[in-house]
Amino acid sequence: MKLGDLEFWLLTDGTFRLDGGAMFGVIPRTMWERVAPPDDRNRILMAMNSLLVRTAGKWILIETGAGDKWKPKLMDIFAFEAPPRLPEKLAARGVPPGKIDIVVNTHLHLDHCGWNTRIVDGAAVPVFPNAQHVVQRDELEHAKAPNERDRASYFPDNFVPLEKSGQWSLLDGDSEVVSGVELVRVPGHNRDMMCVLLRGGGKTVFFTADLLPTVAHLPVPWIMGYDLYPMTTLENKKKWIAQAVREQWLVIFGHEAATPAGYLREKDGVHVFEPVALGS
Repeated sequence: MKLGDLEFWLLTDGTFRLDGGAMFGVIPRTMWERVAPPDDRNRILMAMNSLLVRTAGKWILIETGAGDKWKPKLMDIFAFEAPPRLPEKLAARGVPPGKIDIVVNTHLHLDHCGWNTRIVDGAAVPVFPNAQHVVQRDELEHAKAPNERDRASYFPDNFVPLEKSGQWSLLDGDSEVVSGVELVRVPGHNRDMMCVLLRGGGKTVFFTADLLPTVAHLPVPWIMGYDLYPMTTLENKKKWIAQAVREQWLVIFGHEAATPAGYLREKDGVHVFEPVALGS
């Protein structure tokens, strides 16, 4: 899809599954299972969506999925989809990892930065050797020393090797990394998660990351149990949903598998989702 001189493609690192109760926090299963049916292990299906962007002569990749550095036990727990995964899909578009100039990790949880690295000869090495990797400075510092509450969400092999290779470009707040690609700090899920705004041709695309992981999370109180600051999430959902409706942004959800892109409308005081298909 084109936004003036900016062009982007929606890709995915495939699907995985997480516990439905954790994904909907205080919302009872009798409510959330109507819109997100769980499997026999109480897990709901989710995608790991990424955006490939071409602008200002650069290739930019937003999010790198879960990667492949998984032992069989965790592969079973998360039910990762079989290949092709993100690197193969990039190569199929004629953009192999070596062509990527900038990688954006909205945050460093395991399902958002996994393909930053892969194991070669027993060591984790960068998958995108020529790319600067962008994240909030405080998110990287927290990822290296997480607390008991969120330690399981961070895998050091996903981010520590990039310090050694000198590939981190650290932010201290909002930033336009290149013209038309704006990163905004949106705390709630954790302290320093970012969402992404793509702008061009008078249009705006809003990539929600984990602020709105799926369409089912559109109601304001439907907040993940994983969120460290749920009341901050609530306030940010009010703010960004209202702006997306008012300014008619195209919204792309970070983990929606079935209908990842569309517009938010307000009808009779309720926010509703109108999906659209993105062309290849």
